[in-house]
Amino acid sequence: MTRDSTDVLAEEVLRRCREQGVRLALVEACTGGLVCARLTDVPGASAVVERGFIPYSNESKVEQLGVPLELLQAHGSVSAEAVEALAHAALERSRADWAVAETGIAGPTGGTPRKPVGLAFLAVLRRGGQATVERHVFTGDRSAVRRAIADRALTLLFERLGTES
Repeated sequence: MTRDSTDVLAEEVLRRCREQGVRLALVEACTGGLVCARLTDVPGASAVVERGFIPYSNESKVEQLGVPLELLQAHGSVSAEAVEALAHAALERSRADWAVAETGIAGPTGGTPRKPVGLAFLAVLRRGGQATVERHVFTGDRSAVRRAIADRALTLLFERLGTES
């Protein structure tokens, strides 16, 4: 079996987390658990992955994570405001040190001129720190968009862990 770059990235994220004694909470409102799956494919991931949330509907974002419905109505579930709220909520509802959150429109439907298919927002947040929030528009089919979101989420986390050890 050959290892692809995603396997290496997941391994490197986990290595850096273990070195720093970091536990993660993941919120995957677009990829449906793809980031968590990539991390937990690596043996020993349980020392790092504290928990994951998959709040696909607005109702679950409100009920499971306590994101204010008013925030989702004002900005939409695919927004910088929503993804940052998801990251904060994950830390509030876990013992994790860091949260990674993502939300987006994987397609092939659901896009609008203001929020096209492929639009994604990602947030990485250290407990007690400031969130890094990114906006991207990825291209490709549904599967390619979801993979690109997961790849960028892991890369963003890896970068943040490297600057805030």
